[in-house]
Amino acid sequence: MESVSVDEGETVPGVPRLRASYALDAEGAWIAQARHLAAEFLERARTENGLPVPDRVVEITQLVVSELVTNARKYAPGPVGLDLRVFGDAVEVVVHDGNPEAPRPRDADPGRVGQHGLEIVMAVADALDVRQEAEGKSITARIALSA
Repeated sequence: MESVSVDEGETVPGVPRLRASYALDAEGAWIAQARHLAAEFLERARTENGLPVPDRVVEITQLVVSELVTNARKYAPGPVGLDLRVFGDAVEVVVHDGNPEAPRPRDADPGRVGQHGLEIVMAVADALDVRQEAEGKSITARIALSA
């Protein structure tokens, strides 16, 4: 499941203060593992780096990770990558997958069961960015550390 790299950058514009990357393979409980990795990453930011990370930010980050990894697992072929980064006053969740098609929020439908993940992420994140990559796409959600 994991291919981990952790880099602690200096306080330089455009360089993450803290970063971790994980490769999620096709085996196991991806979503639970990804949520755990996000909580661990933010706890490390608190304890080892002294960053003020409120519990609410940990909860929001875990929710965003859950929704984005669920969508990647459900709609994209191949492995999924998860990057967690602290830039200045925000944490970024980046999910890479093999489907080049950008996700689109669905029209409101009170009778629809499920398929609300992107709507949830858009509601709790400060910013959402989708980028096409050589072999799929990456989706980045930015969450303020002061949330």
